[in-house]
Amino acid sequence: MVLNVAGLVAVIIFYIVILVIGLWAARRTKGETNSENVMLAGRNIGSFVGVFTMTATWVGGGFINGTAESVYKDGLVYCQAPLGYSLSLAIGGLFFAQRMREHGYVTMLDPFTRKYGERMGGLIYIPALLGEVFWSGAILAALGSTLRVIIGLSHEVAIISSACIAVFYTLFGGLYSVAYTDVVQLICIFVGLWICIPFAMTNEVVENITLNSTTQWVRTVDGAGAGVYADSFLLLVFGGVPWQVYFQRVLSARTARASRYLSFLGALGCLVMSVPSVLIGAVAVNADWNRTAYVTRDNFNASDLPNRASDILPLVLQYLTPNWVSFFGLGAVSAAVMSSADSSILSASCMFARNIYKMIFRQKASEKEIIWVMRIAIFGVGALATAMAINVDSVYTLWYLCSDFVYVVLFPQLLCVIYLKNSNTYGSLLGYIVGMFFRIAGGEPSLGIGTLIKYPYYSEEHGQMFPFKTLCMIMSLVTIVVVSTVIDSLFKKGILDHRYDIFQCGLSQKGSDTSSHKNNLTSDHVTLDVSNSGFTPPVEEIKVTRDV
Repeated sequence: MVLNVAGLVAVIIFYIVILVIGLWAARRTKGETNSENVMLAGRNIGSFVGVFTMTATWVGGGFINGTAESVYKDGLVYCQAPLGYSLSLAIGGLFFAQRMREHGYVTMLDPFTRKYGERMGGLIYIPALLGEVFWSGAILAALGSTLRVIIGLSHEVAIISSACIAVFYTLFGGLYSVAYTDVVQLICIFVGLWICIPFAMTNEVVENITLNSTTQWVRTVDGAGAGVYADSFLLLVFGGVPWQVYFQRVLSARTARASRYLSFLGALGCLVMSVPSVLIGAVAVNADWNRTAYVTRDNFNASDLPNRASDILPLVLQYLTPNWVSFFGLGAVSAAVMSSADSSILSASCMFARNIYKMIFRQKASEKEIIWVMRIAIFGVGALATAMAINVDSVYTLWYLCSDFVYVVLFPQLLCVIYLKNSNTYGSLLGYIVGMFFRIAGGEPSLGIGTLIKYPYYSEEHGQMFPFKTLCMIMSLVTIVVVSTVIDSLFKKGILDHRYDIFQCGLSQKGSDTSSHKNNLTSDHVTLDVSNSGFTPPVEEIKVTRDV
């Protein structure tokens, strides 16, 4: 395909604009020596910027490309991600945002490291990291396919250059740069796609999308696949909660109440931002591709189009709109990728710098050292996501995989660490193992993982038909609750001696809410042991003991 110079120039101009805005926002962190301020923008994100950056939690290249792909390939009823992720933000706002913000956590892993210890926090970091890398890979792949289709730019060059720019301004500005570029990027997505839609819908080869819409692009749910359908939807809803990319926005809000409102408004924003992609998918279904330049000029076979479903959004922009209009759509896709890639890369890097490097390896690390470790991690996570993007096949498949381990492993862990008072390291570890084992044993064809356990209604042709991911999540949750309760009771009743408390959770000390912290100290904890001194510290000191 011949390189479209005009389109390339348009992309370069857009990238320069985003880079300038990102570097401009980075001025607010110039000379900043507090790692928490860099990670959370000084907990000073206002309402206007906060709504945009919260919406950008899920609205990325995978969101707009994947939505169009799913509507075209399977129908609107199977396009679950926009509604699923919107509900995940709402649930996060209802049950988790205010509690996390009130405790003053810096990352999503903080409650785990404080309650279960640093090593358990390190284990929980693994699925969290995989989720961020898969997500970043999906959205970078979406941009690569778009640039390849519209301007003929190499898939690899598009992905690498986009990742480099996102890494560059995130490196210097932290969350400030991410949040302020999100405002411009979401505006570009919304305006860019809506400019393209009227031209695509009125193209002479496109039929009215309202005619026979139920059979053409809305469709119905297949009864035989109802279990898988429900499983996927629950995965998106609850698996969309325990993400650092979400909690980073929550924890950067000025108040706990504001974090809830931002979550609700972000949920509404996700639904609004999905409408253009849904319409583009409907247009693709109702187009006579044999009459487009896709066949008449470029000699592609229209019957092969379903095999290129992941490219359907850029194909509509390229062949069903004028060239100058498609450039606006190209800017929208580029903006979508930037708005999510930078967030995911920063989120994974913050967790590594604070919860892995500092709490496990270098508890006495200085703030400046933590900031530099975070910056090095940004390069590493960006490289992993780039490698994933270059080798991905389907945007929407990878999009689902992003929430898979997060749903099965992390959601029950987060629920228990926040709401189950007697949860402990023993229950958390066994729940982690149970969830991970039974999920992997269910197989994953898209990753080449074979099926070890065939759950009910298993089909050799279609694979697992039972909602086994939800079953694995429930098994993990029940394991955490039961094991934590039993172990807690055995120690506190004296049935097990404290010498057998191998994880040093302090379970033999009755009524000690802070005892689990005593033997898992980090530089973030200041514990005053005055139990036998006859001295009662003032209220202010007690608060420091619990929350520092």
